Amino acid sequence: MRLDAEEIYALIREVPKSEVASYGMIASLVPGVGPRQAARALRTAPKGLPWHRIITSSGCMADHSGAEKQKRLLKAEGVTFKKNGAVDWGSHRWSGPSQNWITKSQLDIEKVMEIIAGWKT
Repeated sequence: MRLDAEEIYALIREVPKSEVASYGMIASLVPGVGPRQAARALRTAPKGLPWHRIITSSGCMADHSGAEKQKRLLKAEGVTFKKNGAVDWGSHRWSGPSQNWITKSQLDIEKVMEIIAGWKT
C-alpha cells in the first residue's frame, strides 16, 4: 500500500457520521492525489474505514457493486436524499478536517481553508 492511500484513509476517517464528502474533496487535501486515486484507494480500504461516506461530486453513489449497500449505510446514519437519488449536500456536506488532522498533515491552515472555500456547494 502506498503512502498516499494511508493519507487518504486518515482523511476519510475525519468525515463524521451523517456527513459526506466527494472523492474530489478528499483528493484536494492530499497533495498529488486526484479523485480517481482517492476512489481506487477505497477499493482496498481497511476494515472499519467509513468508505460509504465518500460519494461522487454529483451527490450520487459511484457506479460499483457496493452502491446499494453504501446508500443503506448512509440512510442508517440519517443522511437524506433528494428525489433524484442524490445526497442532500446542503444538509450533509462535510465541512472539512479537524485542526488535529491539519497539524499532522503539515499543511498550512490558510491553504486548507482556501481549498475548502473552493469546494462546490
